[in-house]
Amino acid sequence: MKRCSPESFGSLQYVLVGAEKLPDRIAMAFEDTFGIRPLEGYGCTECSPVVTVNARDFRAPGFRQVGGRRGRIGHPLPGVCVRIVDIENGSPVPAGTPGMLLVKGPNVMKGYLGRPEKSAEVLRDGWYTTGDVARMEEDGFITITDRLSRFSKIGGEMVAHIKIEDKLHELAGASEQVFSVTAAPDEKKGERIVVVHTLAEDKLAGVLDKLPQCDLPPLWKPRRDQFIRLDALPMLGTGKIDLRAVRQIALDQAQRVPAPV
Repeated sequence: MKRCSPESFGSLQYVLVGAEKLPDRIAMAFEDTFGIRPLEGYGCTECSPVVTVNARDFRAPGFRQVGGRRGRIGHPLPGVCVRIVDIENGSPVPAGTPGMLLVKGPNVMKGYLGRPEKSAEVLRDGWYTTGDVARMEEDGFITITDRLSRFSKIGGEMVAHIKIEDKLHELAGASEQVFSVTAAPDEKKGERIVVVHTLAEDKLAGVLDKLPQCDLPPLWKPRRDQFIRLDALPMLGTGKIDLRAVRQIALDQAQRVPAPV
């Protein structure tokens, strides 16, 4: 969006995106700029790599099949099976209930080369455990809600980092990523939310003023003194946020500053 003009995409019909969850704010900004709505897909290296994808609607006389839904990752590819199970006990969960996403099909790897123990952790009866938390609706469309690794357990409650990030971006009115949520150890509650950001102080103040009134649960709302400003968010070569670096920034800050009372 920064480097291309609308004319550059004049003949383009499809834009497929993956690798990271597509925030609705970016999808809408892209469509406003280029006139094309990105179709979100999902996959992982262990699945060769595509698992699901949105598509255009199919239309025929007297018939319409919905191919994509905003905020969803689409339907599984032909021949690929998915299952949503309880994170704790592995039992299937009802439609609309978040759980661990499992994948089975000819696209799933046989295992990690020379790492049988690691392979056994993620492969069971041909089902690959993705580590992603998702929910499936009655019509088969799937939504990724978070990475299991991007949850914090605060006071016994599982807190999703991505949902906090989405709300902060909404409050800031930002289409680009300016917040990255992580956690640091907390003696009383196990962990506490820490937010690394690139906003100017006056813009952050506006977000912090709105935060207490937003619809996030109280435990999910970061404290004012747990925001860390950087000139730029740490990035990987793939263009993703470097979550390990973000986490390390939070840990370093926690060592320098006493935990909030």
